[in-house]
Parts: sequence; structure tokens; C-alpha cells
Amino acid sequence: MNKHLDSLHPYPFEKLNGLVADVTPPEGKKPISLALGEPTHRTPTFLIDAYCDPEMIANGFGTYPPTKGLLELREAIANFVTTRFNLSRAIDAGTEVLPVNGTREALFAIAQVLINGSGLTFIPNPFYQIYEGAAILAGSTTRFIPCDEANNFNPDFSEITKAEWEACSLVYLCTPGNPSGSIMSIEDLQYVIRKSDEYKFAIVSDECYSEIYSKNPPPGLLEAASAMGRHDYKNCIAFNSLSKRSNLPGLRSGYACGDSEILEKFLLYRTYHGSAMPIQNQRLSALAWEEEQHTIENRSLYAEKYEAFLKIVNPVWPMQQPDAGFYLWPKTPIRDEEFTLQLLAQTNVKVVPGSYLAREVNGVNPGANRVRLAMVPELEKCVEAAQRIKHFLEHLR
Repeated sequence: MNKHLDSLHPYPFEKLNGLVADVTPPEGKKPISLALGEPTHRTPTFLIDAYCDPEMIANGFGTYPPTKGLLELREAIANFVTTRFNLSRAIDAGTEVLPVNGTREALFAIAQVLINGSGLTFIPNPFYQIYEGAAILAGSTTRFIPCDEANNFNPDFSEITKAEWEACSLVYLCTPGNPSGSIMSIEDLQYVIRKSDEYKFAIVSDECYSEIYSKNPPPGLLEAASAMGRHDYKNCIAFNSLSKRSNLPGLRSGYACGDSEILEKFLLYRTYHGSAMPIQNQRLSALAWEEEQHTIENRSLYAEKYEAFLKIVNPVWPMQQPDAGFYLWPKTPIRDEEFTLQLLAQTNVKVVPGSYLAREVNGVNPGANRVRLAMVPELEKCVEAAQRIKHFLEHLR
């Protein structure tokens, strides 16, 4: 048995289920969950129609899929990344792209390639829990990087020592951030790239929320590398997904893109790991990466929900729409766990305590006394949730 399994922490939703297990919500109020970050907007019709094509189905089921991915998918991803992130040299579809079965599995798997059984892995705090599990099971020691309000919820590397930089094998970034929606600037990204030059570690940038933004498209890791003349993307791998961008969480489709030497080793690992995407899913993914209108419509739906929700709650619970992503990350007037319990018990609205999404370091949990609210239900449910929350806060003692 892998000894590192005992070092894994309970997943946040396991902890949440335990917290609320004995709560009896009020009768007459249907449950509304703002807890799980699962997109619920309708999958674009053109993708549903394409997937139902008998020829696509027959051709997909009739042959083993290539782990490296179909050329048409790799070219679609390369074109998307090159255009979207303003790259001065086009991504090479042959060597700088790997399709993956959703970025969850790939963000985990890449650590098994990049970590040599020891060293440090830097992880933003709060964080997507897969980063920590991947590092632990690869034999690495986690070093949590605070992402607090004082630094606009972006990673603050100012207290990293020279010895820690020297011991670092891998840095996970998440931009736009989960749960804050904060965006790392090109300058912030280039700072980490320069550190990777100096200390020879790899950078993995989780950019799964990059296509849900309010104003300007967020920059990415490869964009930052390109802007500093790093056209080989040395040490840099960006991950993205169709789950949020195209409302395809059930397809399990994304990409890893960047440093060809790292991707060559990642492909070798994946060949043995048995993680090839089904052919029909690859063809559908290519169509999704090639089409932009549906992402514009998707953003407008989130914007509508943010506007309606904030208009209702802001008079009693001030908060701001984030720069990107579909979460709100407000402070709570009472302890985050107690807030979550009382809110569910009185309104049947479920949220996630912020402390469950972070780790305590030196007595400080950067998620404490915050909650994460996912603006994923349909507009009417978001409005209803906001009204219930407002009433709850008006009577909170």
C-alpha cells in the first residue's frame, strides 16, 4: 500500500457533508447549492448535434484512441492557444500540445512526471485540492503560498527562502484563481518564470477559468513567456479545459500545452497510464476549441447572474464581482463553519466554508471566515438564493 495515502486530507466536500449531516433544512424551501463549482449552463446545441451524428459515434467506438491525440484536435488547441494568448510564435501541434481527459486528472498526473520523489511543491493557498494530493502521492513536501487580500488574493512569494527555492521541483499556479477569481499579471507570471530559470523547477499553470471574465481576457503563463522572448516555453506548462469554457464538464476534455521536453515525458507517462481520450470526444473537443461565439454567450449568462445576485445581497453583505471565474469569495460576519450551518438550516442554501479550501500555516488559514459561492445555478435560482441570504443576514444575531 502506498504509504503516502495516509497523508491525504479529507476532500472539502467530504468535510462539508460531515458538517451538515445533522442539519434539517426548513420545509417548503427547495435546496439551492452554491457549493459545487459545476457548470450548469446548457451545452451548446451545435456540439450536442455533432455528438449525435451516427458517423461520429461509429468511427469513435470502432478503434483505439491515440494517447497523443488526433492531429485535428491538437491543431485546434494550438490555434486556440496561439490566438487567445497573443503568442508571437504559433504553438507546434506536433510537440507542444497534449489533449487530456479533463484537467483534474492531468494536473494530478503531471506531478508524477515532474517530481522525483522528494523536494518541495509550491501550492497557492487557498487552492484546488488536486495540487496537494498530487504532490503528496509523488513524495513531495508541500509549501503553501499565501493568497490573501493584502496581495489581491494572488500568491505572495516574498517569504520564500533561498533554500526553499533551491528545493523546489514544481510550482502550481491557478490564474484566474479558485476561489477568488483573481488574475495574475504578466509581470507576476514572469517573476515566477525567472525564478524557474534560476532554480530549475517546472511551472504548472491551471487556467481553467480563463474564458469566464468580466472585462479583459486574463493573461496566461505562455503569454507571459512569449512576451519575454521565451518562445520555447522552457519549464512552462499551461492547462485548460472545456468544462467551464464550453459547459462540457461531462466530456472530460482539456489540454496541456508548452515546454516540448516536458510534454514528451508526459506523453511517455500517459502511454503507460492508459489515459487516451475517446476518439469521438476528441473530435467534439476540436469543434469546441474552434468556435468562440458560445463562449461569449456563456460569459453574458454569468454576468447577468452576478449583477442580479449582487444587487440583492450588497446592501446587507457587501462584496465585489471578481475579475474572472464564477465564484464569490466574501468575508463572513461569523465563523465560516457556523455561517454555513446556520445558512443551510434556515434557508436551505448550501455554500462552502472558506477554511475547507485552504490549509492553516503558522496559525493562519487564509480561507477562514470566508465562504465560496458558486454562481452556477440558473438565474432564477441565483436570485432566490440571494433573497434568502439577504433575509438570513438581516436577522442574523
